Amino acid sequence: MAKKKSGFSHKLIEQNVGLLIILSIAVISFAGLVQIVPLFFQHSTTTPTPGVMPYEPLNLVGRDVYIREGCVGCHSQQIRMLSSEVQRYGPYSLAGESTYDYPFLWGSKRTGPDLARVGGRYSDDWHRVHLRNPRDVVPESNMPAYGWLARNSVENENVQTRMRVLRRLGVPYTDEQIEQAPEQLKGKTEEDALIAYLQDLGVAGRAAAAKAVAEGAL
Repeated sequence: MAKKKSGFSHKLIEQNVGLLIILSIAVISFAGLVQIVPLFFQHSTTTPTPGVMPYEPLNLVGRDVYIREGCVGCHSQQIRMLSSEVQRYGPYSLAGESTYDYPFLWGSKRTGPDLARVGGRYSDDWHRVHLRNPRDVVPESNMPAYGWLARNSVENENVQTRMRVLRRLGVPYTDEQIEQAPEQLKGKTEEDALIAYLQDLGVAGRAAAAKAVAEGAL
């Protein structure tokens, strides 16, 4: 008479829903750690791309406006390593370009175009018209208008506190930069700040990214 097998088995896991859930979470967590943890120590992800510098105070405030208004929900800032993406938006994104970004704004949805390399592509005046009434420059756009940004001043924004917090996270702001930060906000509006942020996107890292793409194609 054959002995009945007992103990841990694949069948036991499938029949016990609680155990299946626990083991599934354990496997997924371990796999995630294996993929993510090394990135914290990898040179290419922890070292800024050549030319990439911490955000200027006005740009930093503009980035906060960008987040507050939900722009990240419709515009990604990550060009993938696909020929169609590179042809449309420019060199693919490098991890080192986002070293000073807290939080990252890579995004996952493109109701509107990717903005990773939008800096310098349009004039400040174009951006002003686009923010106040997108249909004036892009007739088919479904982007809402942000006319009130031109009326909201940023002079009283406590940008110094933001810069001190970012310095604690590793962004190399100096005491002099933090002390002089309010001067950049004088006479500026949220519209000015947002445009300054957009005009800076991808500019510093564009040459380095283009070089990496060219080297990867060799």
